[in-house]
Amino acid sequence: MSKYRCSLLVVDDEPYILSTLSVLLKGDFEVLTADSAARAMEIFAQRDIDILLSDQRMPRATGVHLLEWVKKTHPKTVRLLMTGFAELEEAVDAINKGQVFRYLFKPWRVEELLDTLKSAARSFLLERSHEQLLEELRNLNQELEGRVEQRTTELQEANHELEQKNKMLEKLALTDPLTGLSNRRAMDRLAERELRRRDRYPCPLTIGLIDVDHFKDINARFLLPGGDKVLVDLAKVLSASVRTVDLVGRIGGEEFMVIAPETDMEGGISLGERIRSAVERHNFLYRDNAIPVRVSIGFAVADEKTEIDYESMKHAAAAALSEAKNTGRNRCVFFPMPKVAVEQAG
Repeated sequence: MSKYRCSLLVVDDEPYILSTLSVLLKGDFEVLTADSAARAMEIFAQRDIDILLSDQRMPRATGVHLLEWVKKTHPKTVRLLMTGFAELEEAVDAINKGQVFRYLFKPWRVEELLDTLKSAARSFLLERSHEQLLEELRNLNQELEGRVEQRTTELQEANHELEQKNKMLEKLALTDPLTGLSNRRAMDRLAERELRRRDRYPCPLTIGLIDVDHFKDINARFLLPGGDKVLVDLAKVLSASVRTVDLVGRIGGEEFMVIAPETDMEGGISLGERIRSAVERHNFLYRDNAIPVRVSIGFAVADEKTEIDYESMKHAAAAALSEAKNTGRNRCVFFPMPKVAVEQAG
């Protein structure tokens, strides 16, 4: 048995029975006594009782009544009934109403009584140990659930942070660090996306290349910081000159690209001239020094019936830009796809 000494409440209206059992059982149990069911209930109200051994025949309330009350109010207490009368009806009541652990008859044999009470103690301790194990298991499960929940939250936060960082890295990979515009890779993707959309919903498309005239002279005079300042300001001018649906990016050095969806030749000419004149009018400054900036523009324009691909449009726009450079700069040249070039002076 466990080192824990079970508490035992003996209830009997005969004093000598109480004193005899107290002496007999005190070595194995923490013995308490009561001479009536009412007194036993008072003791239950003051403390927990592990085992109850009650006589059946008592004044005012029988042992069955007491066991039935204990069953309802203190169900963990192991209940035993003893009587000097062996009426079958009383035994049935004790079993059915009080759900007794054992039914003992007076006069009892000491060895039998001790064995029965020790068996009741083992049953109580086993039940208590089982409940403790269940409680420990519940606590462990709660702790495990808490850890899993915490770990799940940490993983969700880590995944969200990783997702945000990946988005940031992707954005950085598609953004020109100097101007904040889309870079060449991003513009290539955007152009391909626009061409795929155009395959489903045929419409005109214009792609333009913009190059700063005599940019080497600007770099030579104002060095790299001055040249960078011009490119940053130029990016702002270009962004302000196009429509919301148009896309602007820096594709390398002093070269920029414009993608203008649903833009035919007339719209392309208007857009190109708007960009060229906006740049020409803008007051570019670096350290209080005015820097005259001009651009050459080459546009490739495809109507809604023309079958095109991105490479052919880039090639046409580059050819138009080259012609703009070779024929005086600060001008726009437009190539219809796949027709012969049409020049528009600035």
